[in-house]
Amino acid sequence: GPGQRRKMKLFTLAEANELLPAVRKQLETIRQLYARIDRYRPAARAAAEASQSGGGMTGGSNYVKALYEVGKHTTELFEMGVQLKDYSRGLIDFPTMRDDRIVLLCWQLGEKEEIEWWHEIDAGFAGRQPL
Repeated sequence: GPGQRRKMKLFTLAEANELLPAVRKQLETIRQLYARIDRYRPAARAAAEASQSGGGMTGGSNYVKALYEVGKHTTELFEMGVQLKDYSRGLIDFPTMRDDRIVLLCWQLGEKEEIEWWHEIDAGFAGRQPL
C-alpha cells in the first residue's frame, strides 16, 4: 500500500550511478555463488539421503555455506535499497522519482557502468525505455 511506497528508498540517477561499481561486485559474486550452488546440489542431496540412513557425509556443508553467502549478499543489496530482479542476469532496479511518480532505473551486468534505461513499476524489463 501507500505506506510501503514511503519507506521505499529513492535514488537520483547520479546516486544510482555512483553505487554501480559496488553493486556490480555484489551481483558478480551472487551469480558465482548460484553457479556453485548448482554444482553442489547433487552432493548435498546425496549427503541428505546418506544422513537419513545413518551415514554422515559432508557434501552438504559447501552447499549450505554458498546458500548462506547468497543470502548475505542479497540482503546487503536489499538494505541499500536496490531491487534484485534476476540474479542469473544480474538485473537490478533503482526506484526513482520521474515527474511526480515512482519509476525504476534499470541496469544489468554487462552494460556499461552508467544507467541508460528506466521503466514503469509494472512494466518490467521488456518495457524499458532509454533515459
